[in-house]
Amino acid sequence: MYPLKGKHVLITGGTGSLGQVLVRRLLGGEMGQPAKIVVFSRDEAKQHAMRVAYLHRHAVTDEVIYHNFRELLEFRIGDVRDYHSVAAALRGADVVFNAAALKQVPTCEYFPFEAVTTNVGGPENIVRAIQEHELPVETVIGISTDKACKPVNVMGMTKAIQERVFIQANMRCANTRFVCVRYGNVLASRGSVIPLFHEQIRNGGPVTITTTDMTRFLLSLDQAVDTVFAALSEARRGETYIPRVPSALVLDIAESLIGERPVKTEVTGIRPGEKVHEILVSEEECHRTVDRGRYYAILPMLLELRDGQAAGEALEREYSSADDVMARGTLDRLLVDNRLTLDDAAGHEAELLR
Repeated sequence: MYPLKGKHVLITGGTGSLGQVLVRRLLGGEMGQPAKIVVFSRDEAKQHAMRVAYLHRHAVTDEVIYHNFRELLEFRIGDVRDYHSVAAALRGADVVFNAAALKQVPTCEYFPFEAVTTNVGGPENIVRAIQEHELPVETVIGISTDKACKPVNVMGMTKAIQERVFIQANMRCANTRFVCVRYGNVLASRGSVIPLFHEQIRNGGPVTITTTDMTRFLLSLDQAVDTVFAALSEARRGETYIPRVPSALVLDIAESLIGERPVKTEVTGIRPGEKVHEILVSEEECHRTVDRGRYYAILPMLLELRDGQAAGEALEREYSSADDVMARGTLDRLLVDNRLTLDDAAGHEAELLR
């Protein structure tokens, strides 16, 4: 089955870490060769760098943009906050991946309404444009986060509302399927813990740990895209897909990356808005969670969207990173296999654009 064969795909926030890997996988054709892939974002510098990378050029001048709109991979400047910009980008789109977000916890705390405008207003603009212009969009996939589950910070609160905006949109736009994916911190993404540890180790330390009992799910960028593709292929209207992935102590991650280097760790204390453990399915959501093999699917809270499907009780309690923590040896092998050790980091990061 090739759900994207001949389709027009729009990726909002497509220059981010996830967007770049998503584009690479889409161009590879594993879901079928799209007729068009549009990267929609407001950062012209990141778009230019991404365009140059895909053209395999080292030094370019302005002519690289001249045929932008005729290319399979098209770059479009715009802001998900702006309704008219979003409505114009959606024309002709069959499938939309909404990866545009303000996602850094401290930034959202200091600028909460900015987070609301992007993380809630942006999704609402997508839904409103499809509804008001009766656009024939087939599927919209909202990219969410573990922080939306039992949220304790602004970033998580706004992402939780994004989920509800998209899920309820199935009632506003009868011909469009809206689904979400929710996962934890991605290992190699900008701002995540492993790139931070790499930089601290390169500088001689210390490597900062907020608390020694903190755990995190270990999800690679490719596994994040796998989750997105699974939701695209399998999810029913209003469902939220959750990957089943291993977890580890953050202290073990730091010590594994340090290895034999003379670098110390330092416990700094938990930061405002930070959770000790990531939670992907809350205890309140357990009763409407079903098993989908490598994934869990949370059924929509709105009964009108259940489509006769009964809740499944796939979980007896919340799904937390504290549940099944990997042994240190298993963690070491996982980091090596995913080329996330310090020695492999530069090459791994460079390959994200290939």
